[in-house]
Amino acid sequence: MTIKISQNFDAGAIEVVHINGAADIALNLRDDSHADIRQWFYFRLQGARDQDVTMRILNAGKSTYPKGWENYAAVASYDRENWFRVDTEFDGEVMSIRCEPECDSMYFAYFEPYSWERHLALLGSVEQSDLARVVDLGNTVDGRDLNMVVVGNPEAEKKVWIIARQHPGETMAEWLVEGTLNALLDPANPFARRILEKAAVYVVPNMNPDGSVRGNLRTNAAGANLNREWMTPSLESSPEVFYVKNKIHEIGCDLFLDIHGDEALPYVFVAGSEMLEGFTESEIQAQQKFVDAFVQASPDFQTTFGYEASKYNYDVLKLASKYVGHHFKCVSLTLELPFKDNANLPDLEVGWDGARSMKLGEAMLQPILACL
Repeated sequence: MTIKISQNFDAGAIEVVHINGAADIALNLRDDSHADIRQWFYFRLQGARDQDVTMRILNAGKSTYPKGWENYAAVASYDRENWFRVDTEFDGEVMSIRCEPECDSMYFAYFEPYSWERHLALLGSVEQSDLARVVDLGNTVDGRDLNMVVVGNPEAEKKVWIIARQHPGETMAEWLVEGTLNALLDPANPFARRILEKAAVYVVPNMNPDGSVRGNLRTNAAGANLNREWMTPSLESSPEVFYVKNKIHEIGCDLFLDIHGDEALPYVFVAGSEMLEGFTESEIQAQQKFVDAFVQASPDFQTTFGYEASKYNYDVLKLASKYVGHHFKCVSLTLELPFKDNANLPDLEVGWDGARSMKLGEAMLQPILACL
């Protein structure tokens, strides 16, 4: 059987350099569409069953975040439902993935994918609840639907916003949101019931549908990094931010959470708004209340490792959480999940994955309630 590498499917992304048998498969990371960013990969290997396979990604050292390959292991699956880590090495230039497939077809990805079909299924399932509605905000650059889930009574006093996948390759963000929505709509969840007594929750599970389907890491179909568009979004290059930003200003915001993934750091952490000019003592205390409650809610969350406040300077208000925090004077955080594993609670078989992201999304209800 001929060995074949393919990527022409939802979120697929790789370039084949050559295939000289199972032990010599050379690949390149593909750029995001319309942007000089390369990191995400997702492809299918066929015809190598029971063979020792070595796939070398030749330009890994020239990727956008080469530190993301240090102590990293690629994810693989036979059925695209159950994902596990495979032997991966990075020498500073080339990343080598080795395995011995047990089936004729095997998939490999940077992180467990979250498909467009699953996204649509999520919207369909949550709207079966009397507590939730799915609202259309507008069209993306490619003409896909940009949807928002509203949970609870829109007339509630407080407004909580959660957005995910501004960077489409950070699929752990939508896995987390699925866990949060499941928990919010669970009538047996006491945190959810208390939250919905006080607040309506507005969730945009996928801010970047086009980039997700195209197999981009960070950009939309126009090549825009949506998390640098919050000051001046446009309908031409960043309609996704344009619609969500306008809706936030229309509705108001008392707590804002922007969910992301970090390529290099093997931890779960938040980046706050303490670098903003005029950040008050009461805002510091409110932000710390969320952080402290999250530490209690989930051992996966930690505060030792993360970003320095000095990381944000020139373009700080172009970022979603900083823009919202500045304009609404509310707790506004970027939550980062790892592509690799949680070094504090490692899992050698699966690393950090969709299921753990969902569990973290469930646990996030406790700090949300603390903030309210």
